[in-house]
Order: sequence, then structure tokens, then C-alpha cells
Amino acid sequence: MKLGVIATLGRDWATAVERVRIAEELGYSHATAGEAWGASAIPFLTLLAVNTSRMTLGTSILNCFSRTPAVFAQEFALLDQISDGRMVFGLGSSGSNVIEHFHGVPFEKPLRRIRETVEIFDTLISGEKLEYDGEIFQLQRRFQLDAPKPRPKIPVWIAALTPRSVRQTGEIADGVIPIHWPRQHFGSLRQDLTTAATAAGRTDTSFTIAPFTTVNVLDGVDDEAKWDAARQILWFYINRMGVFYWQMLLQQGYEAEVTACRAAYADRDTPGAMAAISERMIRDLQCIGPVEEVREQLQARADAGADVQLIYMPKGDVAETARQLEELIA
Repeated sequence: MKLGVIATLGRDWATAVERVRIAEELGYSHATAGEAWGASAIPFLTLLAVNTSRMTLGTSILNCFSRTPAVFAQEFALLDQISDGRMVFGLGSSGSNVIEHFHGVPFEKPLRRIRETVEIFDTLISGEKLEYDGEIFQLQRRFQLDAPKPRPKIPVWIAALTPRSVRQTGEIADGVIPIHWPRQHFGSLRQDLTTAATAAGRTDTSFTIAPFTTVNVLDGVDDEAKWDAARQILWFYINRMGVFYWQMLLQQGYEAEVTACRAAYADRDTPGAMAAISERMIRDLQCIGPVEEVREQLQARADAGADVQLIYMPKGDVAETARQLEELIA
């Protein structure tokens, strides 16, 4: 079982780096940093690269609209050099609100843009001359990335949700970063990726499945609040994060919960929307219970096909974060 941490920058970068350094010492194998409308993930990852030595580092996620494929390659070539070849490029589309109203870029053809970004990125990292005739990018001057590159391939993991996105991920990427994915469907996810890779003629059909994993350890003190927190994150993604997440959960077998939750939300009935999220749904998508049970649930998810589970960095001061990280990996 491999565990990673989703590193949050917060207001104090030094503390954020210390939390990740502690996670590495405890045996966590991976750390990721993402960005939406907060600070850039790239400077933070640079700090992590120089303050860790073993764990894999990556993004979860960067959107494919606010940087060009060449900028991604420039940034990750240097990060891979600084980290001595420990980087993973985590990519997704984000959504129309962030892309159009924070970055001011039209949210058009997200799947196609992801594909072309990955193909151009791979070409530049490999050291080959860039000549690309796509729907979005036409690049004909045969540029090469003029930067040291520790290896000719940096793994690409894609945040895929829809069947089309999963299929494309199997065709072009090395891993997938699912969120709110039921543990019982990791096997079918891997099969879908493998089938797509084989159909695309890929010789390497191995993939890393690296799900975001919500963990709530119940200790008899504030258990009700932790159940509320477990419901809250699902309530938010179902009602406030566009169409992809709730549609994915419908397809995964939670039609009753999603339909009731969205109907209550439309009626401004927040308690009703929260109550619609069943214990079954929470237990399928998350890990919750006493710490011994949570460790068993994490192991069960690993056995079901989760290669590295990315858990949200525990809250509290550094000592409390360290305590919680240690009890999960013990």
C-alpha cells in the first residue's frame, strides 16, 4: 500500500514544506500540489523538490488552458532536474468558471486540448524536434527544448472523470487521478485504460491509479462533525462544481443520492441535501472510522487497484499533522 499527500500551501510556505518533509520521513511515497485560483503550484513544487529526496512529486492538477504545452515542458524539465527525476505531470481541464472568469480563456475543446498538450509535452521532454499539426496547435519550426533533461519521459497523469476522458487517458497518458471514485470500480477503471491503450497500439499498458482519498478518523470526540465533513465535500462537488462530478457519480451507481441531493439544493434545503448523501456512498468513496478501520479501508482500496492514494494533508499544527500522518501509515 502506497500513500501520498495532497500538499496545501496555506499562508505559510515554510510550514507547508515541513509537513511534506515529515510525510516523506514517515514513508509517504508521493506529494502533489494543485492550483485553482490560489497561488501557483510550480514555485511550491520547487521548494518541495529541494527539501525532499525520495518521494515522487507532482501536480494534481494543473489545467491545460492557462499555460502552453511548451511552458509545461520548460517548467517540468527544470523541476525534474532539481528533483533528480522525481516529477509527475498531473494535468486536467478544470472547468469553465475558472478558465473563463479567472484566466479569461475560452473553455473550448478541453479533451482535445489535453491530448495535444500531452503529445507536445512528450515530444519536447524527449528531446525530439517539435513539428505538430493539431486542431489547436500548429507548430512547424522544429524547435527543441533547450534545457537539461534527466530522462526522456516524465510520467503524465490525467484527472479523468467521463468515459471519453478515461478512454483518452488510456491512449495518451501513464496514470489517472480520479476523485470520488468508488473502490469497487478501480478494477473496471484499469480495464478501461488498458483496453484503450491496446486499441491505440501502445506497447506499455501499465497505468498508475492515484485517487484523491478523503480520510476521516473517528475518535469519539467530534465524530458527528467528521461525518458532516465527509458529507460536506460530496455535497460541494455534487452541487457547486459544474456537471462532470455529479454526472460521474450518477454513472457510478449513486443516482438516488445525487438526484435527492441536487433537488434539495435547488430548493435551498441544505440540511436535506446533506442528508441525501448516504452512509453507503461515503463508505464507498472515502475512508471513515476508528484509525484501525481506516487503515484497513486504505489497504482494501489498495488491494482493489489504487496504486497510490493521495490523502488530504491533515489539519492542525505541525505536531498534530505529524501525529495523524503517522497513525495512518503505522
